[in-house]
Amino acid sequence: MQTERRLLSLVSLLCVFCAATAITSPAQTLTTLVTFDGNNGANPWAPLVQGSDGNFYGTTITGYGNPGGWLFKMTPSGNLTTLYNFCSQPNCADGDQPFAGLIEATDGNFYGTTAEGGASGNCTLRCGTIFKMTPQGTVTTLHSFDYTDGAYPFAGLLPATDGNLYGITSFGGTNGAGTIFRITLSGTLTTIYNFCSQPGCADGEYYFAAVNTSLVQATDGNLYGTTTGGGLDVSNCGSNGCGTVFKITLGGTFSTLYKFCSQSNCTDGYTPQAGLVQATDGNFYGTTTVGGANSVGTVFRISPSGTLTTLHSFNPSTDGYQSYATLLQATDGNLYGTTESGGLSNSGALFKVTPSGTLTTLHLFCSLPQCADGSRPYAGLIQATDGNLYGTTAFGGSFADGTVFRLSGPSPNPLQFVQVTPCRAVDTRPEKGGGGPIQGGSFQNFPISGAGTCPILTSAAAYSMNVSVVPNGDLGYLTVWPAGQPRPLVSTLNSLDGRIKANAAIIPAGTNGEISVYATNTTNVIVDVNGYFAPVSGSTLAFY
Repeated sequence: MQTERRLLSLVSLLCVFCAATAITSPAQTLTTLVTFDGNNGANPWAPLVQGSDGNFYGTTITGYGNPGGWLFKMTPSGNLTTLYNFCSQPNCADGDQPFAGLIEATDGNFYGTTAEGGASGNCTLRCGTIFKMTPQGTVTTLHSFDYTDGAYPFAGLLPATDGNLYGITSFGGTNGAGTIFRITLSGTLTTIYNFCSQPGCADGEYYFAAVNTSLVQATDGNLYGTTTGGGLDVSNCGSNGCGTVFKITLGGTFSTLYKFCSQSNCTDGYTPQAGLVQATDGNFYGTTTVGGANSVGTVFRISPSGTLTTLHSFNPSTDGYQSYATLLQATDGNLYGTTESGGLSNSGALFKVTPSGTLTTLHLFCSLPQCADGSRPYAGLIQATDGNLYGTTAFGGSFADGTVFRLSGPSPNPLQFVQVTPCRAVDTRPEKGGGGPIQGGSFQNFPISGAGTCPILTSAAAYSMNVSVVPNGDLGYLTVWPAGQPRPLVSTLNSLDGRIKANAAIIPAGTNGEISVYATNTTNVIVDVNGYFAPVSGSTLAFY
């Protein structure tokens, strides 16, 4: 298999420093919230996650005096607290190099991966771990990879609707080409697929670090993702292949949807090193790092059935290029992302692209002396509850060790109400084919567009719905909110006497168009949809 090597040299690091610097772009303002300098961590390669407490949580891959990587918490104003230093145990048994970001699971804890370290010694640098962290910073190793079940998990985890976490390893497994795995919150790991199981690795493989290729669960309940290698083996891509888009069921049934470089001169791009996002139109959007009309990567759209359309070919002379970040669909309906290269001093850029493919560069990094605004944003963006976008740069800042920044949120677009024939998107009752009630003190995410008896709700920004509960007893309260955002401390409805109750609600579409539902006590939930809000097309009544 491929030669294993250390992925990043460790550097000498300095002291804590935080600064706020504003740079004006045509419509949105970038503010540097944190400058890393070693004492507070260094080199964040992963996106942030906003916890249910409203704070942001993230990772750095190194730090002063402890090169194993750090976990941190940051307030929205930029006050940073270091929570945990990896490699704190002998031989880095607790993990090393957390390239991926964190996710918050239904139990309120955060989960993530380290690309190296762990208890297993079947890899030169040990094979990596999966860990759990409490909001206070207590870390527990849930699993150490040993190559037979995968190795070097550079990508992050996905919390799926079955309550388990799913992820990808870049190496190891039966064929040494990486795996897809499922792990319970208590730490039981199951390999559900081994890459390179088809002749010539036509199903894909991970032949080098694919930091941001996390899986996404679509409205059909299946998982979708990309591989950096495999698929077609053509001279343009090298002997490791061009990469693929795939679908896999929660049970492990695998399908290749698209093989990159299927078009002449690879105008469709190849080597996708970022995951996919399912937009409100039901399609998936992503990027490639190579290929396209200018050979430096593309933005593409692909349907659930595998029809791919190239929306934009990056141009090194006019915008950034080589995007390693999963795109974000913001509340204005547009997609936002980062490029690692291009722009000023080849330091990367922030961009916006419409679903039809019109790209606008929002910020070129290294706009300040000594790149004080940051450089090399490998990670994608998140949209927080305040409407602003937050992200990280791996390098730059006053001490060249990376930054955390805020980009002022996009202006809200006017929306029109679209009425639909009432349809049932969610019914958790087992006798109705559901997966069972939401357990008390936990939440679940549910797709709405295309789910149940509902059609695809094109470009839905919010849903008009009727939420019903069928409690097992007294229900303190139920909260419904956009998936991927912190749970608000409000009640959508309650049933203190344990009877069936219902209430109307308008809920914005969250990550992948989903909603989150939290219950204080165990209850079945039914969600019926009677309409949705979408960008204005012809209505004279517009909502903001």
